[in-house]
Amino acid sequence: MKNIALIGSTGSIGRQTIEVALENPDKFKIVAMAADSSYALFEKQLALIKPEYAALADSAAAEKIAEVPAETKFCGGKSAALAAASYEKADVVLVAAGGFAGLKYSAAAINAGKTLALANKETLVCGGDFIIPLAKSKGVAIMPVDSEHSAIWQCLGFDLGAPFRRLIITASGGAFRDLEQKELENVTPQMALKHPTWNMGAKITIDSATLLNKGFEVIEAHHLFGADYDKITAVLHPQSIVHSMVEFSDGAVLAQLSCPTMKLPIQLALSCPVRERLKGAELDFTKLLSLEFRPLEEGRYPCFSLAKACGRAGGTLPCALNAAGEVAVRAFLSEKIKFTDIFRVADGVVQSENRQSVRSLEQLTEVDRSARLRAEELISKLA
Repeated sequence: MKNIALIGSTGSIGRQTIEVALENPDKFKIVAMAADSSYALFEKQLALIKPEYAALADSAAAEKIAEVPAETKFCGGKSAALAAASYEKADVVLVAAGGFAGLKYSAAAINAGKTLALANKETLVCGGDFIIPLAKSKGVAIMPVDSEHSAIWQCLGFDLGAPFRRLIITASGGAFRDLEQKELENVTPQMALKHPTWNMGAKITIDSATLLNKGFEVIEAHHLFGADYDKITAVLHPQSIVHSMVEFSDGAVLAQLSCPTMKLPIQLALSCPVRERLKGAELDFTKLLSLEFRPLEEGRYPCFSLAKACGRAGGTLPCALNAAGEVAVRAFLSEKIKFTDIFRVADGVVQSENRQSVRSLEQLTEVDRSARLRAEELISKLA
């Protein structure tokens, strides 16, 4: 039995993690959980899970929780939510909190010596330069939950340090992969949210359409697997069946295939190295199954190229890009800017960033704050 602390329980990954735990009651137990402000759903989760400890980061939202199970200690406030990431009885902390906020939860889990199941991109995109050394110094294992990085991890035999020649990350191409470039000026948020193969949260779905998300995954792979950027390739794969591939020194390529469900990498991060049965995830090779790969034309996806450039430059640039991306996507979803303006905002913020070497979480928090303000200024000019 593994005891789990779940951070970000009300998001897409958090909800699926709860499903995995409930489907394997003899394998996993959620002993602590935290979320931000979605109190109505959180209250339902409390009744379902009955964790020992639970917290909402938003104090006002926490006050709206009407019923708490007798066996649960419930608290409100940011420090209370952060405490869930270092809960004493947890064996594994699954960080599924969205955005830059997830970084502090990952750092707290590592500092507490907890195994980290990582579903928060920003932890490595923004803080990889200090998170990876911190994890090594604490002897903490990081289990990737992103489907692409989980796939690579599996192909490497669950060894983040195993040798390879090249990492090949697949991308669905998002909702607009078949549109002409000129058509992108007039697409709507509703159109962008119709992902062809995955059911995800709004932010990551938009990032999948711009491929900013895929650029972030390249940065993650760089930190997670110690890979030079020249050894990381991305290709379009519309079916989302092959989640990533690894090429080895002799030219052999291993690929991880599965149905497009996040429950598989979630469960594997919790059960590794044991593979537990996952109902409904089997591929049927007796039926017609076509696997298509296309080159990723970077000219069509300027956000992807920008993310890779920020990753290569390193320092605080990826953190500034992430902040700008979060603000720009929110503005697009609110119909304040066009889809193509997401890149304009992100690029403008990056160009104005005074690059520094990454030193601390406090430094990155200030970079994040400043970049968001600059993004808002650019949006006001575009709106």
